[in-house]
Amino acid sequence: MTPIDAKELYFNIPENAKALEKTLGDLVIQRCISYFRGLHITAVLENLGLPVINPFHTSLICGNKLFTTLALTKAGLPSPKTTVAFAPETALKVLDIMGYPAVLKPTVGSWGRLVALVRDRESAQALIEAREEIRNALLHVYYLQELVKRPPRDIRIIVIGGETIAASYRYAPPGDWRTNVARGGASKPCPITPELQELALKAAEAVGGGVLAVDCMEGPEGFLINEVNSTIEFRGISSTTEVNIAERILDYAVRMVKK
Repeated sequence: MTPIDAKELYFNIPENAKALEKTLGDLVIQRCISYFRGLHITAVLENLGLPVINPFHTSLICGNKLFTTLALTKAGLPSPKTTVAFAPETALKVLDIMGYPAVLKPTVGSWGRLVALVRDRESAQALIEAREEIRNALLHVYYLQELVKRPPRDIRIIVIGGETIAASYRYAPPGDWRTNVARGGASKPCPITPELQELALKAAEAVGGGVLAVDCMEGPEGFLINEVNSTIEFRGISSTTEVNIAERILDYAVRMVKK
């Protein structure tokens, strides 16, 4: 395995295809932190005939919360009630209908960044006005979800090649409602019940499969799938469950090469 810094890559299309094959080998494991950088690199590599974990289609869906919700809904899987709006006035109308509190999320983003708990119309107006002032078209897509009544935790399940590998509860840190470990959340072991296993495998299949982290919530009427992550971070869940996830990813990559 040869680690390569994505920031040092460049592509002369199509002249350096042969050179890339020698440098990158038979398969590439995409671990780029930047969603857009990784997605574009994956597109180039697949066009050159190199298989990538995860594939472009899977990465495209998982990197966008709206695309993920559409894929989960199409597969008939339970997820939080979601509405998308494309103008400030419409977003406010949606929130009035949905009711407060609600959750406003960017369609693209990780680690809980720019995810906001909207408590009332006054805070909704302030948040939406602030987003309108930012020159980022993605922030002008208003992805709104109900605030699910649940314990102060969610569940992350790692799925690799159609197998559920590990699961953990993720608890919100003091003073926050977001459960991201990157924000100080705590990770504790979670048993993989048959119901959780079935949900995680169906969610992974809905987005195209590969190496994925399926995030679930315990709603009043059962589990809800919140997100599916393509470039997974697993330090917390590895230390919590003592499952060597990095090794399992490499085993999966070897199996893919041998196919």
